[in-house]
Amino acid sequence: MSRRKRKYAVPGVEQEMQTFKANVMRREGYSVDMNHPDDVKYEVARELGVPLQPGENGGLTTESVGHVGGKIGGSMVREIVRLAQEQLAKNNN
Repeated sequence: MSRRKRKYAVPGVEQEMQTFKANVMRREGYSVDMNHPDDVKYEVARELGVPLQPGENGGLTTESVGHVGGKIGGSMVREIVRLAQEQLAKNNN
C-alpha cells in the first residue's frame, strides 16, 4: 500500500513541515532522524504499545493508529499555538 501524499495549503512547505515535526518531536524527547522524521511514529507507537510496523498494518484498529497520530499531531498543534501566542504578544508590544 502506498503512502498518502499530503497536500499543504501553501505550496512548497513540505520540507519545512517535516523539519518542524522533527524539531517538535525531538523537544518531546524522541529520537528523530532528520532524514526520515516520519519514522518517529514507530517510536511513539512502541511507547503507546501499538504494534505499528513499516509496511502493511491492516490488522491495527483505527483507534490504536489514531493514538499514535494524535500524540504527534497534538504536539505539533501545541507548538503552533505557542508560536502564534508568542507572535501575538510581540505584535501587541
